Amino acid sequence: MSGALETPVGIDDIAIHFPRLYMDMKDFADLRGADYGKLSKGLGLEAMAIPDVHEDTATMGAMAVMQLIDRNGLDPRTIGRMYLGTESALDGAKPTATYIVDMLTQRYAERFGEDCFQTCDVVDMTFACIGAVDALHTTLDWVARSNENDERLGIVIFSDNAKYALESSGEYTQGAGGGALLIRRNPRLLEIPDCIGVSTTPVHDFFKPRREVSIRSVISNVMQLAQEAGQTVKKGIIERMIRHLPKSTVRKLGIFAHGEEKVSVHRDDPVFDGQFSNLCYQNAVRQAFYDFSQKAERGGRINPETDEPFTQQWSRIIMHLPYAYQAKRMFPDVFRHDRENTPMWDDVIAAIGPMPEQPKSKSKDALEAWEKEKDAYRRQISKTPQYAEFHAGRIEKGQRASSLIGNQYTGSIFLALMSTFESDLEDNSNLDNVLFGMCGYGSGAKAKVFEGKVNPRWREVVATWRLFERLAGRMAIDHVTYENLHKGTQDNSVIEPRGEFALVDIGEEGVEEGARRYRWIKA
Repeated sequence: MSGALETPVGIDDIAIHFPRLYMDMKDFADLRGADYGKLSKGLGLEAMAIPDVHEDTATMGAMAVMQLIDRNGLDPRTIGRMYLGTESALDGAKPTATYIVDMLTQRYAERFGEDCFQTCDVVDMTFACIGAVDALHTTLDWVARSNENDERLGIVIFSDNAKYALESSGEYTQGAGGGALLIRRNPRLLEIPDCIGVSTTPVHDFFKPRREVSIRSVISNVMQLAQEAGQTVKKGIIERMIRHLPKSTVRKLGIFAHGEEKVSVHRDDPVFDGQFSNLCYQNAVRQAFYDFSQKAERGGRINPETDEPFTQQWSRIIMHLPYAYQAKRMFPDVFRHDRENTPMWDDVIAAIGPMPEQPKSKSKDALEAWEKEKDAYRRQISKTPQYAEFHAGRIEKGQRASSLIGNQYTGSIFLALMSTFESDLEDNSNLDNVLFGMCGYGSGAKAKVFEGKVNPRWREVVATWRLFERLAGRMAIDHVTYENLHKGTQDNSVIEPRGEFALVDIGEEGVEEGARRYRWIKA
Protein backbone atom coordinates (compact mmCIF):
# COMPACT_ATOMS: atom_id res chain seq x y z
CA MET A 1 0.00 0.00 0.00
CA SER A 2 2.85 2.38 0.69
CA GLY A 3 6.61 2.09 0.35
CA ALA A 4 9.72 4.21 -0.01
CA LEU A 5 9.20 4.79 -3.76
CA GLU A 6 5.44 4.29 -3.88
CA THR A 7 2.68 6.87 -3.84
CA PRO A 8 0.97 6.81 -0.42
CA VAL A 9 -2.66 5.74 -0.18
CA GLY A 10 -5.12 6.23 2.62
CA ILE A 11 -8.16 8.12 3.90
CA ASP A 12 -8.80 11.44 2.19
CA ASP A 13 -12.05 12.36 3.98
CA ILE A 14 -14.63 10.85 6.34
CA ALA A 15 -18.38 11.47 6.57
CA ILE A 16 -20.79 10.27 9.21
CA HIS A 17 -24.56 10.24 9.47
CA PHE A 18 -26.34 9.47 12.72
CA PRO A 19 -30.07 9.48 13.59
CA ARG A 20 -31.59 12.73 14.80
CA LEU A 21 -33.13 10.86 17.72
CA TYR A 22 -31.37 9.82 20.90
CA MET A 23 -32.15 8.39 24.32
CA ASP A 24 -30.52 10.27 27.18
CA MET A 25 -28.64 7.84 29.39
CA LYS A 26 -30.05 9.35 32.58
CA ASP A 27 -33.58 8.73 31.28
CA PHE A 28 -32.56 5.21 30.30
CA ALA A 29 -31.16 4.59 33.79
CA ASP A 30 -34.44 5.79 35.31
CA LEU A 31 -36.38 3.50 32.95
CA ARG A 32 -34.38 0.41 33.86
CA GLY A 33 -33.64 1.24 37.50
CA ALA A 34 -29.92 1.26 36.66
CA ASP A 35 -27.08 3.14 38.32
CA TYR A 36 -26.56 6.23 36.17
CA GLY A 37 -23.21 6.90 37.83
CA LYS A 38 -21.92 3.51 36.68
CA LEU A 39 -23.17 4.06 33.14
CA SER A 40 -21.82 7.60 32.91
CA LYS A 41 -18.67 7.72 35.01
CA GLY A 42 -17.91 4.01 34.87
CA LEU A 43 -18.54 3.30 31.17
CA GLY A 44 -18.61 6.81 29.68
CA LEU A 45 -22.18 6.61 28.36
CA GLU A 46 -24.24 9.79 27.97
CA ALA A 47 -26.66 9.04 25.11
CA MET A 48 -27.55 6.37 22.55
CA ALA A 49 -28.53 7.15 18.95
CA ILE A 50 -31.87 5.57 17.95
CA PRO A 51 -33.00 5.15 14.29
CA ASP A 52 -36.39 6.59 13.34
CA VAL A 53 -39.08 4.53 11.56
CA HIS A 54 -37.82 5.45 8.08
CA GLU A 55 -34.14 4.78 8.86
CA ASP A 56 -32.12 1.60 8.52
CA THR A 57 -28.63 0.38 7.63
CA ALA A 58 -29.05 1.37 3.98
CA THR A 59 -30.41 4.89 4.52
CA MET A 60 -27.72 5.77 7.05
CA GLY A 61 -24.97 4.51 4.75
CA ALA A 62 -26.42 6.34 1.74
CA MET A 63 -26.65 9.62 3.67
CA ALA A 64 -22.96 9.39 4.59
CA VAL A 65 -21.86 8.66 1.01
CA MET A 66 -23.95 11.59 -0.18
CA GLN A 67 -22.05 13.85 2.24
CA LEU A 68 -18.73 12.66 0.78
CA ILE A 69 -19.83 13.15 -2.81
CA ASP A 70 -21.27 16.63 -2.26
CA ARG A 71 -18.48 17.89 -0.02
CA ASN A 72 -15.74 16.75 -2.38
CA GLY A 73 -17.52 17.51 -5.65
CA LEU A 74 -17.18 13.92 -6.86
CA ASP A 75 -18.54 12.64 -10.15
CA PRO A 76 -20.21 9.28 -9.28
CA ARG A 77 -18.84 7.80 -12.51
CA THR A 78 -15.29 8.13 -11.12
CA ILE A 79 -16.05 6.01 -8.03
CA GLY A 80 -14.81 2.53 -8.85
CA ARG A 81 -15.98 0.66 -5.79
CA MET A 82 -18.10 1.02 -2.68
CA TYR A 83 -17.52 -1.74 -0.14
CA LEU A 84 -19.83 -1.86 2.87
CA GLY A 85 -18.79 -3.22 6.25
CA THR A 86 -21.86 -4.15 8.31
CA GLU A 87 -23.26 -6.72 10.66
CA SER A 88 -26.78 -5.30 10.23
CA ALA A 89 -27.40 -6.51 6.68
CA LEU A 90 -30.98 -6.25 5.42
CA ASP A 91 -31.06 -9.46 3.37
CA GLY A 92 -29.46 -12.89 3.41
CA ALA A 93 -28.36 -12.69 -0.23
CA LYS A 94 -28.90 -9.24 -1.75
CA PRO A 95 -26.12 -6.91 -0.55
CA THR A 96 -27.27 -3.93 1.47
CA ALA A 97 -24.78 -1.94 -0.63
CA THR A 98 -27.10 -2.38 -3.63
CA TYR A 99 -29.85 -0.56 -1.77
CA ILE A 100 -27.39 2.25 -1.11
CA VAL A 101 -26.54 2.44 -4.82
CA ASP A 102 -30.26 2.55 -5.65
CA MET A 103 -30.77 5.58 -3.39
CA LEU A 104 -27.67 7.38 -4.65
CA THR A 105 -28.74 6.80 -8.25
CA GLN A 106 -32.08 8.44 -7.50
CA ARG A 107 -30.25 11.41 -6.02
CA TYR A 108 -27.68 11.92 -8.80
CA ALA A 109 -29.32 10.56 -11.98
CA GLU A 110 -30.59 13.94 -13.13
CA ARG A 111 -27.07 15.42 -13.06
CA PHE A 112 -24.95 12.43 -14.05
CA GLY A 113 -27.30 10.01 -15.80
CA GLU A 114 -29.27 6.91 -14.79
CA ASP A 115 -26.15 4.76 -15.24
CA CYS A 116 -23.86 6.92 -13.07
CA PHE A 117 -23.14 4.08 -10.61
CA GLN A 118 -23.48 1.17 -13.03
CA THR A 119 -19.74 0.43 -13.26
CA CYS A 120 -19.18 0.77 -9.51
CA ASP A 121 -18.21 -2.47 -7.78
CA VAL A 122 -20.22 -3.00 -4.57
CA VAL A 123 -20.29 -5.73 -1.94
CA ASP A 124 -21.05 -6.30 1.74
CA MET A 125 -18.28 -7.50 4.07
CA THR A 126 -19.20 -9.08 7.39
CA PHE A 127 -17.01 -9.96 10.34
CA ALA A 128 -18.88 -8.48 13.28
CA CYS A 129 -17.42 -5.07 14.20
CA ILE A 130 -14.27 -5.36 12.07
CA GLY A 131 -15.99 -5.72 8.69
CA ALA A 132 -15.40 -2.08 7.71
CA VAL A 133 -11.70 -2.36 8.61
CA ASP A 134 -11.52 -5.37 6.27
CA ALA A 135 -13.27 -3.29 3.58
CA LEU A 136 -10.72 -0.51 4.17
CA HIS A 137 -7.72 -2.78 3.74
CA THR A 138 -8.94 -4.43 0.55
CA THR A 139 -9.84 -1.02 -0.91
CA LEU A 140 -6.41 0.37 -0.01
CA ASP A 141 -4.84 -2.52 -1.94
CA TRP A 142 -7.06 -1.82 -4.95
CA VAL A 143 -6.34 1.93 -4.95
CA ALA A 144 -2.60 1.32 -4.52
CA ARG A 145 -2.53 -0.47 -7.89
CA SER A 146 -3.69 2.67 -9.72
CA ASN A 147 -1.51 5.35 -11.34
CA GLU A 148 -1.76 8.78 -12.99
CA ASN A 149 -3.44 7.25 -16.04
CA ASP A 150 -5.79 5.08 -14.00
CA GLU A 151 -6.69 7.11 -10.90
CA ARG A 152 -8.86 4.94 -8.69
CA LEU A 153 -11.31 6.29 -6.11
CA GLY A 154 -12.90 3.97 -3.58
CA ILE A 155 -15.45 4.52 -0.85
CA VAL A 156 -15.63 2.34 2.24
CA ILE A 157 -19.04 2.45 3.90
CA PHE A 158 -19.84 1.44 7.45
CA SER A 159 -23.40 1.28 8.74
CA ASP A 160 -25.03 -0.52 11.63
CA ASN A 161 -27.86 -0.50 14.12
CA ALA A 162 -26.38 -1.84 17.36
CA LYS A 163 -29.57 -3.22 18.84
CA TYR A 164 -29.90 -5.43 21.92
CA ALA A 165 -32.94 -7.09 23.48
CA LEU A 166 -35.01 -4.92 25.80
CA GLU A 167 -33.90 -5.29 29.43
CA SER A 168 -30.82 -7.29 28.39
CA SER A 169 -27.39 -6.67 29.90
CA GLY A 170 -26.17 -5.08 26.65
CA GLU A 171 -29.10 -2.70 26.13
CA TYR A 172 -27.27 0.34 27.52
CA THR A 173 -24.52 0.03 24.86
CA GLN A 174 -26.88 0.52 21.91
CA GLY A 175 -26.25 3.05 19.16
CA ALA A 176 -26.59 3.53 15.41
CA GLY A 177 -25.11 5.36 12.48
CA GLY A 178 -23.52 5.16 9.06
CA GLY A 179 -20.34 6.57 7.63
CA ALA A 180 -18.10 6.64 4.58
CA LEU A 181 -14.35 6.90 3.94
CA LEU A 182 -12.95 8.35 0.72
CA ILE A 183 -9.91 6.25 -0.25
CA ARG A 184 -7.40 7.59 -2.77
CA ARG A 185 -3.72 8.13 -3.51
CA ASN A 186 -2.02 11.09 -1.83
CA PRO A 187 -4.74 11.43 0.82
CA ARG A 188 -5.19 14.71 2.67
CA LEU A 189 -6.02 13.08 6.01
CA LEU A 190 -4.28 9.82 6.85
CA GLU A 191 -1.68 7.81 4.91
CA ILE A 192 -1.85 4.09 5.74
CA PRO A 193 1.29 1.95 5.17
CA ASP A 194 1.13 -1.71 4.21
CA CYS A 195 1.80 -3.30 7.59
CA ILE A 196 -1.12 -5.01 9.33
CA GLY A 197 -1.01 -7.14 12.45
CA VAL A 198 -3.73 -9.80 12.60
CA SER A 199 -5.10 -12.20 15.20
CA THR A 200 -7.93 -14.62 14.38
CA THR A 201 -9.37 -17.09 16.90
CA PRO A 202 -12.74 -18.87 16.37
CA VAL A 203 -14.83 -18.16 19.48
CA HIS A 204 -18.49 -17.56 20.38
CA ASP A 205 -18.23 -14.32 22.34
CA PHE A 206 -20.94 -12.49 20.34
CA PHE A 207 -22.94 -13.78 17.38
CA LYS A 208 -26.33 -13.66 15.64
CA PRO A 209 -27.36 -17.25 14.99
CA ARG A 210 -30.16 -18.44 12.74
CA ARG A 211 -32.72 -19.08 15.42
CA GLU A 212 -35.42 -21.70 14.89
CA VAL A 213 -38.95 -21.68 16.26
CA SER A 214 -41.16 -24.79 16.30
CA ILE A 215 -44.72 -24.77 15.03
CA ARG A 216 -45.91 -25.91 18.46
CA SER A 217 -44.25 -23.00 20.24
CA VAL A 218 -45.74 -20.48 17.77
CA ILE A 219 -49.26 -21.76 18.35
CA SER A 220 -48.70 -22.06 22.12
CA ASN A 221 -47.57 -18.45 22.33
CA VAL A 222 -50.58 -17.27 20.32
CA MET A 223 -52.91 -19.17 22.64
CA GLN A 224 -51.16 -17.74 25.70
CA LEU A 225 -51.63 -14.21 24.36
CA ALA A 226 -55.30 -14.98 23.78
CA GLN A 227 -55.69 -16.15 27.38
CA GLU A 228 -53.94 -13.04 28.68
CA ALA A 229 -56.41 -10.99 26.63
CA GLY A 230 -59.29 -12.69 28.46
CA GLN A 231 -60.30 -15.17 25.77
CA THR A 232 -61.17 -18.76 26.60
CA VAL A 233 -58.88 -21.40 25.11
CA LYS A 234 -60.40 -24.88 25.06
CA LYS A 235 -58.41 -27.87 26.23
CA GLY A 236 -56.62 -29.73 23.45
CA ILE A 237 -57.02 -26.93 20.94
CA ILE A 238 -53.26 -26.72 20.23
CA GLU A 239 -53.03 -30.42 19.27
CA ARG A 240 -56.10 -30.14 17.02
CA MET A 241 -54.67 -27.03 15.31
CA ILE A 242 -51.40 -28.82 14.59
CA ARG A 243 -53.23 -31.85 13.12
CA HIS A 244 -55.28 -29.64 10.82
CA LEU A 245 -52.43 -27.30 9.91
CA PRO A 246 -51.97 -28.65 6.33
CA LYS A 247 -55.37 -27.16 5.41
CA SER A 248 -55.05 -24.02 7.49
CA THR A 249 -54.67 -20.39 6.57
CA VAL A 250 -51.18 -20.47 8.06
CA ARG A 251 -50.09 -22.92 5.37
CA LYS A 252 -51.76 -20.87 2.65
CA LEU A 253 -49.86 -17.78 3.76
CA GLY A 254 -46.57 -19.62 3.32
CA ILE A 255 -45.65 -20.13 6.99
CA PHE A 256 -44.66 -23.80 7.49
CA ALA A 257 -45.80 -24.12 3.86
CA HIS A 258 -43.82 -27.25 3.04
CA GLY A 259 -44.56 -29.40 6.04
CA GLU A 260 -41.59 -28.30 8.12
CA GLU A 261 -41.83 -28.45 11.89
CA LYS A 262 -39.63 -25.39 12.49
CA VAL A 263 -39.10 -22.00 10.91
CA SER A 264 -35.96 -19.84 10.91
CA VAL A 265 -36.32 -16.47 12.63
CA HIS A 266 -34.05 -13.46 12.11
CA ARG A 267 -33.32 -11.22 15.08
CA ASP A 268 -31.16 -8.11 15.15
CA ASP A 269 -30.15 -8.62 18.78
CA PRO A 270 -27.19 -10.94 19.43
CA VAL A 271 -26.32 -13.82 21.69
CA PHE A 272 -23.34 -12.66 23.72
CA ASP A 273 -21.23 -13.15 26.81
CA GLY A 274 -19.99 -9.72 27.89
CA GLN A 275 -17.17 -10.79 30.18
CA PHE A 276 -15.92 -13.43 27.75
CA SER A 277 -16.10 -10.92 24.88
CA ASN A 278 -13.98 -8.45 26.84
CA LEU A 279 -11.38 -11.17 27.37
CA CYS A 280 -11.45 -12.08 23.66
CA TYR A 281 -11.07 -8.39 22.75
CA GLN A 282 -8.12 -7.97 25.09
CA ASN A 283 -6.32 -11.12 23.94
CA ALA A 284 -6.94 -10.51 20.22
CA VAL A 285 -5.71 -6.91 20.27
CA ARG A 286 -2.60 -7.90 22.22
CA GLN A 287 -1.83 -10.74 19.80
CA ALA A 288 -2.46 -8.55 16.74
CA PHE A 289 -0.20 -5.89 18.25
CA TYR A 290 2.56 -8.48 18.66
CA ASP A 291 2.05 -9.63 15.05
CA PHE A 292 2.23 -6.02 13.87
CA SER A 293 5.47 -5.50 15.81
CA GLN A 294 7.04 -8.59 14.27
CA LYS A 295 6.06 -7.57 10.74
CA ALA A 296 7.27 -4.01 11.28
CA GLU A 297 10.64 -5.34 12.44
CA ARG A 298 10.97 -7.73 9.50
CA GLY A 299 10.00 -4.98 7.08
CA GLY A 300 12.59 -2.58 8.43
CA ARG A 301 9.99 -0.23 9.90
CA ILE A 302 11.64 -0.39 13.35
CA ASN A 303 14.83 -1.41 15.07
CA PRO A 304 13.81 -2.89 18.44
CA GLU A 305 17.26 -2.11 19.87
CA THR A 306 17.11 1.64 19.23
CA ASP A 307 13.55 2.73 18.38
CA GLU A 308 10.95 3.80 20.91
CA PRO A 309 8.05 1.42 21.69
CA PHE A 310 5.08 1.81 19.38
CA THR A 311 2.83 3.04 22.18
CA GLN A 312 5.29 5.89 22.57
CA GLN A 313 5.72 6.52 18.82
CA TRP A 314 1.96 6.74 18.28
CA SER A 315 0.72 10.22 19.21
CA ARG A 316 -2.88 8.95 19.20
CA ILE A 317 -4.32 5.44 19.50
CA ILE A 318 -7.68 4.79 17.86
CA MET A 319 -9.67 1.83 19.16
CA HIS A 320 -12.87 -0.06 18.46
CA LEU A 321 -15.26 1.20 21.15
CA PRO A 322 -18.38 -0.90 21.84
CA TYR A 323 -18.77 1.54 24.71
CA ALA A 324 -16.84 4.74 25.31
CA TYR A 325 -14.45 3.57 28.04
CA GLN A 326 -13.67 0.15 26.49
CA ALA A 327 -10.21 1.22 25.34
CA LYS A 328 -9.41 2.75 28.72
CA ARG A 329 -10.25 -0.56 30.38
CA MET A 330 -8.80 -2.99 27.79
CA PHE A 331 -5.60 -1.34 26.54
CA PRO A 332 -3.51 -1.63 29.76
CA ASP A 333 -2.48 -5.15 28.71
CA VAL A 334 -0.99 -3.88 25.43
CA PHE A 335 0.58 -0.97 27.33
CA ARG A 336 2.29 -3.48 29.63
CA HIS A 337 3.42 -5.66 26.72
CA ASP A 338 4.99 -2.67 24.95
CA ARG A 339 6.53 -0.91 27.95
CA GLU A 340 7.58 -3.61 30.44
CA ASN A 341 11.19 -3.62 29.25
CA THR A 342 11.57 0.15 29.53
CA PRO A 343 12.84 2.13 32.55
CA MET A 344 9.40 3.56 33.32
CA TRP A 345 8.03 0.08 33.99
CA ASP A 346 10.24 -0.23 37.06
CA ASP A 347 8.10 2.48 38.67
CA VAL A 348 4.93 0.56 37.78
CA ILE A 349 6.27 -2.65 39.34
CA ALA A 350 7.34 -0.73 42.43
CA ALA A 351 3.76 0.46 42.83
CA ILE A 352 1.70 -2.64 41.97
CA GLY A 353 4.14 -5.54 41.77
CA PRO A 354 5.03 -7.84 38.83
CA MET A 355 2.69 -9.52 36.40
CA PRO A 356 1.15 -12.75 37.84
CA GLU A 357 3.12 -15.74 36.65
CA GLN A 358 1.49 -18.49 34.63
CA PRO A 359 0.69 -21.51 36.85
CA LYS A 360 2.61 -24.75 36.35
CA SER A 361 -0.64 -26.67 36.43
CA LYS A 362 -2.67 -26.71 33.20
CA SER A 363 -5.92 -27.57 34.96
CA LYS A 364 -9.04 -25.59 34.12
CA ASP A 365 -9.33 -24.24 37.68
CA ALA A 366 -5.70 -23.09 37.75
CA LEU A 367 -5.96 -21.34 34.38
CA GLU A 368 -9.25 -19.65 35.32
CA ALA A 369 -7.70 -18.41 38.57
CA TRP A 370 -4.74 -17.05 36.60
CA GLU A 371 -7.07 -15.23 34.19
CA LYS A 372 -8.75 -13.56 37.16
CA GLU A 373 -5.36 -12.53 38.54
CA LYS A 374 -4.35 -11.06 35.18
CA ASP A 375 -7.65 -9.17 34.94
CA ALA A 376 -7.11 -7.72 38.40
CA TYR A 377 -3.55 -6.76 37.41
CA ARG A 378 -4.85 -5.04 34.28
CA ARG A 379 -7.18 -2.95 36.45
CA GLN A 380 -4.26 -2.05 38.69
CA ILE A 381 -2.24 -0.87 35.68
CA SER A 382 -5.14 1.34 34.56
CA LYS A 383 -5.01 3.18 37.90
CA THR A 384 -1.30 3.99 37.79
CA PRO A 385 -0.23 7.57 37.05
CA GLN A 386 1.86 6.30 34.11
CA TYR A 387 -1.15 4.77 32.38
CA ALA A 388 -3.48 7.64 33.31
CA GLU A 389 -1.11 10.10 31.60
CA PHE A 390 -0.81 7.81 28.58
CA HIS A 391 -4.57 7.42 28.24
CA ALA A 392 -5.30 11.13 28.64
CA GLY A 393 -2.83 12.10 25.94
CA ARG A 394 -3.33 9.33 23.38
CA ILE A 395 -6.77 7.69 23.75
CA GLU A 396 -9.24 9.93 25.58
CA LYS A 397 -10.26 12.20 22.68
CA GLY A 398 -11.44 9.22 20.67
CA GLN A 399 -14.09 8.29 23.21
CA ARG A 400 -15.89 11.67 23.32
CA ALA A 401 -18.22 11.10 20.36
CA SER A 402 -18.84 7.49 21.39
CA SER A 403 -20.22 8.76 24.71
CA LEU A 404 -22.87 10.69 22.79
CA ILE A 405 -23.80 8.09 20.15
CA GLY A 406 -23.16 4.64 21.60
CA ASN A 407 -21.93 1.55 19.82
CA GLN A 408 -21.61 1.81 16.04
CA TYR A 409 -20.34 -1.75 15.53
CA THR A 410 -18.28 -1.58 12.30
CA GLY A 411 -18.05 2.21 12.45
CA SER A 412 -16.95 2.68 16.05
CA ILE A 413 -13.21 2.80 15.25
CA PHE A 414 -13.80 5.45 12.57
CA LEU A 415 -16.08 7.46 14.86
CA ALA A 416 -13.19 7.43 17.36
CA LEU A 417 -10.87 8.65 14.59
CA MET A 418 -13.22 11.54 13.75
CA SER A 419 -13.68 12.37 17.43
CA THR A 420 -9.92 12.54 17.90
CA PHE A 421 -9.26 14.70 14.86
CA GLU A 422 -12.05 17.17 15.62
CA SER A 423 -11.05 17.44 19.29
CA ASP A 424 -7.45 18.11 18.28
CA LEU A 425 -8.59 20.73 15.78
CA GLU A 426 -10.53 22.46 18.57
CA ASP A 427 -7.41 22.33 20.77
CA ASN A 428 -5.24 23.70 17.94
CA SER A 429 -2.98 20.65 18.24
CA ASN A 430 -0.18 20.10 15.75
CA LEU A 431 -0.67 16.62 14.27
CA ASP A 432 1.33 17.20 11.09
CA ASN A 433 3.18 14.00 10.14
CA VAL A 434 2.53 12.26 13.48
CA LEU A 435 1.64 8.56 13.68
CA PHE A 436 -1.73 7.15 14.78
CA GLY A 437 -2.05 3.57 15.99
CA MET A 438 -5.28 1.85 14.88
CA CYS A 439 -6.75 -1.17 16.70
CA GLY A 440 -9.87 -2.83 15.29
CA TYR A 441 -11.77 -5.79 16.72
CA GLY A 442 -14.62 -8.01 15.57
CA SER A 443 -16.25 -10.70 17.68
CA GLY A 444 -15.89 -14.23 16.50
CA ALA A 445 -12.99 -13.15 16.76
CA LYS A 446 -10.43 -11.07 14.89
CA ALA A 447 -8.30 -8.05 15.65
CA LYS A 448 -6.21 -5.90 13.32
CA VAL A 449 -3.51 -3.43 14.29
CA PHE A 450 -2.08 -0.94 11.79
CA GLU A 451 -0.93 2.66 11.73
CA GLY A 452 -1.50 5.88 9.84
CA LYS A 453 0.55 8.99 9.22
CA VAL A 454 -1.31 12.31 9.45
CA ASN A 455 -1.02 14.51 6.38
CA PRO A 456 -0.28 18.23 7.01
CA ARG A 457 -3.53 19.08 5.15
CA TRP A 458 -5.66 17.38 7.81
CA ARG A 459 -7.09 20.66 9.17
CA GLU A 460 -8.83 21.61 5.90
CA VAL A 461 -10.59 18.25 5.90
CA VAL A 462 -11.58 18.09 9.56
CA ALA A 463 -12.90 21.68 9.57
CA THR A 464 -15.79 20.58 7.33
CA TRP A 465 -17.11 17.81 9.61
CA ARG A 466 -18.91 19.73 12.41
CA LEU A 467 -19.37 16.42 14.25
CA PHE A 468 -20.02 17.73 17.75
CA GLU A 469 -22.07 20.67 16.49
CA ARG A 470 -24.40 18.29 14.68
CA LEU A 471 -24.63 15.99 17.70
CA ALA A 472 -25.84 18.94 19.78
CA GLY A 473 -28.79 19.44 17.42
CA ARG A 474 -30.53 16.10 17.97
CA MET A 475 -33.87 15.44 19.68
CA ALA A 476 -34.25 13.41 22.87
CA ILE A 477 -37.09 10.85 23.03
CA ASP A 478 -39.02 9.51 26.01
CA HIS A 479 -39.07 5.90 27.11
CA VAL A 480 -42.43 5.12 25.47
CA THR A 481 -41.19 6.29 22.06
CA TYR A 482 -37.91 4.45 22.59
CA GLU A 483 -39.60 1.12 23.30
CA ASN A 484 -42.09 1.58 20.43
CA LEU A 485 -39.21 2.16 18.00
CA HIS A 486 -37.31 -0.80 19.42
CA LYS A 487 -40.32 -3.12 19.08
CA GLY A 488 -41.26 -1.80 15.63
CA THR A 489 -44.71 -0.68 16.81
CA GLN A 490 -44.18 3.02 16.10
CA ASP A 491 -46.51 3.75 13.19
CA ASN A 492 -45.05 7.00 11.85
CA SER A 493 -41.65 8.65 11.92
CA VAL A 494 -41.00 10.70 15.05
CA ILE A 495 -39.39 13.38 12.87
CA GLU A 496 -40.86 13.53 9.38
CA PRO A 497 -38.08 12.91 6.82
CA ARG A 498 -36.93 15.98 4.91
CA GLY A 499 -33.78 16.28 2.80
CA GLU A 500 -32.88 12.63 3.36
CA PHE A 501 -33.34 9.10 2.10
CA ALA A 502 -36.23 7.16 3.60
CA LEU A 503 -37.50 3.60 3.64
CA VAL A 504 -41.04 3.91 2.21
CA ASP A 505 -42.21 0.33 1.65
CA ILE A 506 -41.41 -3.34 2.18
CA GLY A 507 -43.11 -5.79 -0.18
CA GLU A 508 -45.43 -8.36 1.37
CA GLU A 509 -46.46 -10.83 -1.34
CA GLY A 510 -45.12 -12.99 -4.14
CA VAL A 511 -41.85 -12.02 -5.82
CA GLU A 512 -42.01 -8.65 -4.04
CA GLU A 513 -42.02 -10.21 -0.56
CA GLY A 514 -39.38 -8.45 1.53
CA ALA A 515 -38.27 -6.12 -1.28
CA ARG A 516 -37.33 -2.77 0.24
CA ARG A 517 -38.20 0.50 -1.50
CA TYR A 518 -36.48 3.79 -0.76
CA ARG A 519 -37.01 7.35 -1.88
CA TRP A 520 -35.21 10.67 -1.68
CA ILE A 521 -37.41 13.07 0.30
CA LYS A 522 -36.79 16.67 -0.69
CA ALA A 523 -36.23 19.28 2.01
